[in-house]
Amino acid sequence: MVDWLSPAEWEAVRLSLRVALWATLFSLPLGVLVAYALARWRFPGREVLNVLVHLPLIMPPVVTGYLLLLTFGTRGPIGGLLADWGIVFAFRWSGAALAAGVMAFPFMVRAVRLSIEAVDPKLEQAAATLGASRPWIFLTVTLPMIVPGIIAGTVLTFAKGMGEFGATITFVSNIPGQTQTIPLAIDLLLETPGGEAQAARLAGLSILLAALALALSEWISRRVAARVGARDA
Repeated sequence: MVDWLSPAEWEAVRLSLRVALWATLFSLPLGVLVAYALARWRFPGREVLNVLVHLPLIMPPVVTGYLLLLTFGTRGPIGGLLADWGIVFAFRWSGAALAAGVMAFPFMVRAVRLSIEAVDPKLEQAAATLGASRPWIFLTVTLPMIVPGIIAGTVLTFAKGMGEFGATITFVSNIPGQTQTIPLAIDLLLETPGGEAQAARLAGLSILLAALALALSEWISRRVAARVGARDA
């Protein structure tokens, strides 16, 4: 237990890590698939998909949270169906993870897409001429070369999940022990008389976690890139 944090502060930290982790796990496989589709495939509605992916970057986060509430709330078209199966997102930590994942999804797709576009298509075409299937080409040719981009997207997604505020508070509210992540806890403490010191501690901790995540991402990306370069040399 971190003795310089109060139990309530530690709970906000623990919940933020949980939300960010699940938001990243939610975004990773779908983000790689969407990034590959946007980078390599040509299909009707491609530009529409591109716009939808990047909308959370442009729209106010509150609007994104409101749309999530309309869609995944217990009276929403998807949320109502899920509620019949006992799956509820609104005003739950799982809803906070969903909101964080949606807000961070463009970062994942953008990082991976740039990595895929940097891969020479001739390498994939050469593997295809040797009879390799498209999934096998991706696993053996494309994937090893885009690992640094995947790592960068993963870290950005995790960091965004840790810091997400607007969509989260709109979709799941600010419930201590349930949906109150670090940003929501800081917001509440700033409105509480005498809560400035606690807010400063959480703000400092969030900065430290973000810096460590970025430093780790940079270190891993360099090592992976060096290994890929050495193998291809």
